Amino acid sequence: MKTATFYSFCVLLVCGALAWAQEVTVTADVALMNNGKKSKAHGASNVVLWLTPMGSAPLSNLPPAHDSNRPRLVQRNKSFEPHVLVVPVGSVVEFPNRDPFFHNVFSLFEGKRFDLGLYEAGSTRDVVFDKPGISYIFCNIHSEMSAVVIALSTPYYGVSDRRGRVNIPHVPPGRYALRIWYEETLPEELNNLTREVAVSEGASSLGAMRLPTGIVKQDHQNMYGHDYPPPLPDSPSYERH
Repeated sequence: MKTATFYSFCVLLVCGALAWAQEVTVTADVALMNNGKKSKAHGASNVVLWLTPMGSAPLSNLPPAHDSNRPRLVQRNKSFEPHVLVVPVGSVVEFPNRDPFFHNVFSLFEGKRFDLGLYEAGSTRDVVFDKPGISYIFCNIHSEMSAVVIALSTPYYGVSDRRGRVNIPHVPPGRYALRIWYEETLPEELNNLTREVAVSEGASSLGAMRLPTGIVKQDHQNMYGHDYPPPLPDSPSYERH
């Protein structure tokens, strides 16, 4: 019995090692286009690509992140860092205030809806992103602050760097649905880019992708649906009225 158990363990170990060895890093190169020409106004960062397994494609069971490795959207210099954050569904995201004055972070648009209330410098609030979706994040005090949190039900995703390069690590061979998101591309145009792709050790590149851009960012309202009032002095003594 012990010999059979040991043999079964060895088979599982070898199969696991082979499956790990087969995993590949999927790559892609993104170019942002404006009126049919490559945009040179800024880099091609913050384009999100993700792969959702289809049919028999495997889905890795990733261990939950340790508390010390929780994703963060840091409030610093009246901005969120990073501007785009991608997390697995169920992640707890920290919102630390590193400015010397109050913030009031909220999201009422699609994705996860929440209001963290007014909280002071040096403190942190948490949000659980418990379902897939795209959450647009703002501050109810500072209208210039914005960020995006994308919660995904797949571990296979990547965010482009300034050159438009995307790397999606540890992808097992199989067939996947490819989805793309970019803040300045219309949703219907992004939907048109959705397609089925096959990943193998010999075919791990998604090639070059051209994303039409041109969305003009409009001023958003505060969480009460009103225009922002004139800015108040930024001070640790700022209090709720």
